[in-house]
Amino acid sequence: GGKHGPIAILHTICHSKIHSVFTEGELARNYSTIEELLEHEEITKFVAWVRKRPDDYASKNRRKK
Repeated sequence: GGKHGPIAILHTICHSKIHSVFTEGELARNYSTIEELLEHEEITKFVAWVRKRPDDYASKNRRKK
């Protein structure tokens, strides 16, 4: 989204997770849509997990090294 195309409104925890998994370049090149993000195994598992949390759930994600 952003400068490169349409944007999607995401819950803060989802936005943080995406940026903990992917670099800006990876997002621009390979994961620029929600559908493409959902094809990634780690994001799919996260979505299944976070769906069970209350709407106001918040957590910190750490970038993988």
